[in-house]
Amino acid sequence: MKISKRLAGILVALSLLAGGTALAVDLTDLLGVVGGGILVSAIAGPANDFINTITFNQKIGVTETTKVVPIVSIGSGTAIGAAQVAGPKSAVDRTKAVAQIETTFQGRLRIKILVPMDSENPLQGVRRVQGVGVSAVIDFRL
Repeated sequence: MKISKRLAGILVALSLLAGGTALAVDLTDLLGVVGGGILVSAIAGPANDFINTITFNQKIGVTETTKVVPIVSIGSGTAIGAAQVAGPKSAVDRTKAVAQIETTFQGRLRIKILVPMDSENPLQGVRRVQGVGVSAVIDFRL
């Protein structure tokens, strides 16, 4: 029920902000992002434990703190994904999402830049959390 109230609040706020003008955000994209965030929250703990178990069993485990956060794609539409981040506990605790910036180099190379950030909202600006790296990427099969 808490999630439904939260979603309703977001939709009301967006409709008030839009006023009589056309809404620039596709509501299906918004619902996908909100739903994706809920999905990431639901699997974050078990996915983090699973990744840590696999890497430790292969003797390549991370010795610092880890957690799974949503990936927020910038400039390429809506996508649902997550990433495991690793680093010092205080820095990992400040990490709320990973920004994914996609671009091309010389028209032939596709580049994905992954930046641990302190917000789930890239519209507030991407502020990198120093000392944190991405140790795994999780894609959801829809």
